[in-house]
Amino acid sequence: MSKTEPTGATDAGEQQDLGAAGDRLSTAPAEDTGAGGPTLGPIGWVRWFWRQLTSMRVALLLLFLLSLGAVPGSLIPQTPADELKVARFKDAHPTLTPVYEKLQLFDVYSSVWFSAIYILLFVSLIGCIVPRSWQFVGQLRSRPPGAPKRLDRLPAYTTWRTEAEPEQVRAAAHALLKARRFRSQADGDAVAAEKGYLREAGNLVFHLALIVMLVAFAWGQLYKSEGGKLIVEGDGFSNTLTQYDDFKSGSQFSTHDLEPFGFTLDSFTGTYEKSGPQRGTPRTFEAAVTYFEAGGKEKKAVVRVNEPLKVGDSKVYLIAHGYAPVVTVRDGRGNEVFKGAVPLLPIDNNITSTGAIKVMDGYRDKNGKRQQLGFQAFFVPTFAGAGKGNMFSQFPALDFPVMALTGYIGDLRVDSGLPQNVYQLDKSKMKQFTDKDGNKLAERLLPGETMTLPDGAGSITFEKEIKEWASFQVSQQPGNGLALAGALAAIAGLSASLFIQRRRIWVRAVRGDDGTTVVEMAGLGRSESAKLPEELAELAVTLTHEAPTAPEPAEAERPEKK
Repeated sequence: MSKTEPTGATDAGEQQDLGAAGDRLSTAPAEDTGAGGPTLGPIGWVRWFWRQLTSMRVALLLLFLLSLGAVPGSLIPQTPADELKVARFKDAHPTLTPVYEKLQLFDVYSSVWFSAIYILLFVSLIGCIVPRSWQFVGQLRSRPPGAPKRLDRLPAYTTWRTEAEPEQVRAAAHALLKARRFRSQADGDAVAAEKGYLREAGNLVFHLALIVMLVAFAWGQLYKSEGGKLIVEGDGFSNTLTQYDDFKSGSQFSTHDLEPFGFTLDSFTGTYEKSGPQRGTPRTFEAAVTYFEAGGKEKKAVVRVNEPLKVGDSKVYLIAHGYAPVVTVRDGRGNEVFKGAVPLLPIDNNITSTGAIKVMDGYRDKNGKRQQLGFQAFFVPTFAGAGKGNMFSQFPALDFPVMALTGYIGDLRVDSGLPQNVYQLDKSKMKQFTDKDGNKLAERLLPGETMTLPDGAGSITFEKEIKEWASFQVSQQPGNGLALAGALAAIAGLSASLFIQRRRIWVRAVRGDDGTTVVEMAGLGRSESAKLPEELAELAVTLTHEAPTAPEPAEAERPEKK
């Protein structure tokens, strides 16, 4: 039995000699190697352009351009996402702004150039997949091609002589190849077999998955919605547009698409590492809520980081947390004009927080004149003790809460018709309170303490109750499931196209001049691989059990020893 001889990939002339045996190993369209170029005339140019557009290299180029075009969208503020951030960017970069506006870099994903790349990629993939799919179906229905005349020209080849009958060898080869899941058939004096169709199937699945992901991306951008809401313990939320603190959506989204549900924040629990290098790191970060759907009963749930509450097609994510001290404001006559929890925004990891307390209605000064009060609040959950400089928290838990207040009186300008940040004071029409010595009034309060305003203006009390708040993001992304399915299919298809080899095996058995049977085995793959000769050698060794190697003629004639 001779050795299996890998001879490398066949050249163009040899492939032509192989005839049908070397054809249809791939569904990729053949390259146009004609020297004359495309036929002149409109139809010829259209055909040439279509062949280029639907080629694999153009599809990969468009895919690269699409990923490259998405880079500005992640580096430059986008108008649909944050108009205020875009406005600040324009104010800070007056020279770049006109250039960016002409290039539509503030709205990348809706720009003409990004849409053109997107559509061309879509058309290219479809134009590539449809004809290849029909070719692949044709290959599945066809029979393995017959053996070429000269098997010794193939990349992997072996031969031996046996005393078994040719019909017996071919039958054994056919049974062996069928057992190894080859598509096998008898073809004259040879057996033809083929395997590895899943390689082309994986290739087609990969490209179909890309189309699915493109459709999912477009669907998600057009019909998505995303809004944020800060909720204090005990307060609730209903999924309507007016309830959101901020809201953005796709161009085809309608408020009627909002999932009908609501929830109440029952409590927030946060615990933190108390010692070691991880001191202050959250250990427990969860919000207990009671939620309901339209026409349904109330249910309890716990929302954690990366464990959102799922209601229909919407997901409620827990994204932030802070404190909301309860304060009471009274006028000079002792009448209560404001009482409630005031959410303050954290400015560091230890939840040092700042915010504003605004008394807009119900307050009158000692002369009975209607006025408005404003307080700048600075809160630390764990005070480090009195000292000079700024006040900052030493730990995120409520171990030693202190709140510093600065009071103002006048017009908060909330009725001016201009939007206003609820966490900041507009002091343009406000006057800061001063003490009897003319110094600006500012005090640090412990829970239960009261700051008295001068000239009988009233007081503000830092109540012992300190509530917590949680910020939620409500997202509705209709294309996420489809995109995930497309991504998984793309990985599976790419794996199949990379690791499965399309190959063909032929076994020829004919009677030789000396009366013994000459067996030839050869293999051909789509690309050169060391696995093909190894597989052929394994098949040949197995086949020799049914067709053992015949002794050499000289050895057969040698007389036996007595």
